[in-house]
Amino acid sequence: MKRLAGKVIIVTGASRGIGAATAAACARSSATVVLAARDGARAAAVAQSIGEAASARACDVTDYAAVEKLVEETRARFGRLDALINNAGVIEPIAPIASGDPASWARSIEINLIGAYHAIRAVLPGMIAAGGGTIVNVSSGAAVRPLEAWSAYCSGKAGLHMLTRAVALETAGQGIRVFGFSPGPTDTDMQEPVRASGINPVSRIPREDLTPVAHPAAAIVYLCTPDADDLIGQEFSLKDEPFRARLGLY
Repeated sequence: MKRLAGKVIIVTGASRGIGAATAAACARSSATVVLAARDGARAAAVAQSIGEAASARACDVTDYAAVEKLVEETRARFGRLDALINNAGVIEPIAPIASGDPASWARSIEINLIGAYHAIRAVLPGMIAAGGGTIVNVSSGAAVRPLEAWSAYCSGKAGLHMLTRAVALETAGQGIRVFGFSPGPTDTDMQEPVRASGINPVSRIPREDLTPVAHPAAAIVYLCTPDADDLIGQEFSLKDEPFRARLGLY
């Protein structure tokens, strides 16, 4: 299907998991995709597996200058930028507040929240000038529900939830399509340290009960199409039955 024909999309955290699956799904829908990740070599391998529609860039989202350069180079090469999939994130540290490492806690916020802000800040002026664009912030149920030993992750995603709402408020009427999307526990590498920790109910979800990575990827592609215009500014979950029905996931 050519639902995204002519669109240019940046996907952060695209070297694995939901990011890699989303980049591939966007390319199958005829978009041009730029895969960004700290591990540039791994992102390049994923891009190569996708084909000519994909390219990769090494980019640490905690470095605003690097993110800004990524956006500038994308626009210079392709002449446009239609969507940002803000997917880069980490689950660590998994530790109680009373005994966790402060530096690791701060690093989590830097990646999951500040990194997402950096990407939005870098793309937003150009999108507004161009008359519109799409931003999908990959969130989590942890944004609104505290989980034991996940204080950093929960706090970062809670901040991202508010950032989505702030973007919607500030860009109303300017063509910006912003969404917060929670994929739920998904079968990716991120689940390995979660299972190893044995802490909180998420760590005890059997692997066969985790969401296949193709499902959130399909949802994100959908959000990049006009079919999702009535959802602009909202944050919702792949567990929401009406949304699953739109995707044909019953």
